[in-house]
Amino acid sequence: MSEARETLAPGEAVQRLKFYQKGTFTVGNRLVGEDERSVQASQDRSNALTCGHRACQGCGEALGARYAIDAAMRATGKDMIAVNATGCLEVFTTPYPETSWQLPWVHSLFGNAAAVATGVAAAMRVKNKRTRVVAQGGDGGTTDIGFQCLSGMFERNDDVLYICYDNEGYMNTGVQRSSATPPAARTATTPAVGDEPGNVFGTGKSVPKIAVAHNIPYVATATVADLHDLERKVTKAMSVHGARYIQINVPCPLGWGAASHDTIHLARLAVECGLYPIFEAEHGRITHVRKIRKQVPVTDYLKRQRRFAHLFKGDRPDPRVARLQAMCDANIADYGLVAGADEEV
Repeated sequence: MSEARETLAPGEAVQRLKFYQKGTFTVGNRLVGEDERSVQASQDRSNALTCGHRACQGCGEALGARYAIDAAMRATGKDMIAVNATGCLEVFTTPYPETSWQLPWVHSLFGNAAAVATGVAAAMRVKNKRTRVVAQGGDGGTTDIGFQCLSGMFERNDDVLYICYDNEGYMNTGVQRSSATPPAARTATTPAVGDEPGNVFGTGKSVPKIAVAHNIPYVATATVADLHDLERKVTKAMSVHGARYIQINVPCPLGWGAASHDTIHLARLAVECGLYPIFEAEHGRITHVRKIRKQVPVTDYLKRQRRFAHLFKGDRPDPRVARLQAMCDANIADYGLVAGADEEV
């Protein structure tokens, strides 16, 4: 709360106005109406991922996981089991013999989280229990190593929500390239050397698109830049049965070479430039897209990350920047991301 004073002419009264904090990303903001609060601002929140973990400062994955799993816990009345693939999230939350998880939690191998979650869901069904199951992992354990198990889960329409925390690389093992790493990005296995430094154009895959092609009940992309939207999508996913997939953009300050305080800003820029489309799909059909309020050039996003610093050396514009901008423009056209004059965002 703050006060503002306006100095008027002599003899006139001075009116003091009080302004209340609103519309911020503050977790504990209880000054707004209950319908505008996040799950984390509720006094009965689950705190499924509590303090004491060892994530890096500004870790987008820790933030995304805390909100996603708390929303799932709330939607299921805390009757839920989580299966976690090996990776950053598993390592920084469960350094043996400690854990920061406050729910039944299973550590799977790097590549079989979807299969283990399928088995847990089958066991709950046989035991006539209504306990819901969420599987989670990073993009390495999802788009690469665990892709076969994940596709099998989709094809069988197993009753599991799979959440991928997409930080665009194998961050836990030294920032190696994954199939979610954007073109031209510098990683330990795609260094900024040679004629074409960084990751190669034309590689990688879009698991959200692949999930849509499986015709499963629900697919969505989300971002830590919009936590209310993230919570809403997890809640919606837990309201239906069958295979569901949510992929969340979670910037990694260490792997991306970004300032820890820029995590939310980078996540927002990824959406506003068109590089990371936010959408929902049901049974193979896209039902909703997040419109871009004000499109920004991709350079605004790239220049805040050292993994793209090699694109801005020298006196001449790097042609790969234009290719990245073309990718953004293609996403905007394909998904209809730019709002028209008569549309709301």
